[in-house]
Amino acid sequence: MTTDLENQNMLIGDIRQIIESGRRQAYASVNATMIVTYWNIGKRIVEEEQHGEARAEYGQQLLVMLANNLRADYGDNFSERNLRHYRQFYLYFNDLEIWYARVPNLTWTHFRHLLRIDDEKVRLWYLNEAATQLWSTRELERNINTQYYHRLLANQQDKSAEVVDINAKRNTEDNKLEFIKNPVVAEFLGLKPNREFQESDLENAIIKHIEKFLMEMGKGFALVDRQMHIPTEKNDYYIDLVFYNYILRCFVLVDLKTDKISYQDVGQMNMYRQMFDEKYRPEGHNPTFGIILCADTDADIARYSELSGDDHIFQSKYMLYIPSKKQLKLEIEREKELFRLQQSKDMNSIKK
Repeated sequence: MTTDLENQNMLIGDIRQIIESGRRQAYASVNATMIVTYWNIGKRIVEEEQHGEARAEYGQQLLVMLANNLRADYGDNFSERNLRHYRQFYLYFNDLEIWYARVPNLTWTHFRHLLRIDDEKVRLWYLNEAATQLWSTRELERNINTQYYHRLLANQQDKSAEVVDINAKRNTEDNKLEFIKNPVVAEFLGLKPNREFQESDLENAIIKHIEKFLMEMGKGFALVDRQMHIPTEKNDYYIDLVFYNYILRCFVLVDLKTDKISYQDVGQMNMYRQMFDEKYRPEGHNPTFGIILCADTDADIARYSELSGDDHIFQSKYMLYIPSKKQLKLEIEREKELFRLQQSKDMNSIKK
């Protein structure tokens, strides 16, 4: 027998669910209507420009005139700047019905961030990732600001990142490079650049901010263990962080270094990876790969160490702040070159 209080609580709970569901539906409806409205405004502006004078000055005057007439009645959503956004929205997504059918969970704020990206291929990649990975608007903005797309090693192989179904052909070894970013931007760890700290401090900061760190690592990662103990007959070894990627169906070992990578670090990671595969990799799972996450990477190590020609171990640099766009571009280009050195098996073909 349920009591009156239990019945009341059940009633209140049911009504709360109805209210929350209604709010979500209302928000989705308002958002969809808003997107279509802004798109149609952009379309109408472009049509008027095409029928008017073919001068940049005419388009500017047109936006000023519209803003002066619309803001008084409809507010700042129809300022000259926003009208320019609506115009660009139509030009970038003139087949909106097709795209929005694929990404109905994106808001106008998502689209507004996407308008900042000039390259259509890159813009559509972010559009697809934001929709399939359910990025919030803040996550999308951060990923654009930190050049997520350009930090992927798959792109560093000069392969185009096409808009694809995330579940299609994602479980093969050939796709693992699509999940490694270099450098790793980790300003959220709260560690101050140019300040001394221990590897344990770095590890603790990652665990404290594990959700953000997993997001920064990429798609499909889950934390398995920290300081994982691997005993042998004569020694005990500890792997800093062990992850599993359910899309790639493989484990990912991460060794943390607070200084520049060394040859010893590469040899240690190679040993960890082989020991882990021998002792813990389940049958049918892809080979484990390792990432040495360090304060700085090294071209000589990429060229002459065990990294050379190995597609299961990578060096990756972490940055404890969000650099300027120019700084980050230089870092990405530097890491691209190191990656090319690592992947080149013909030592004589490497240009010094």
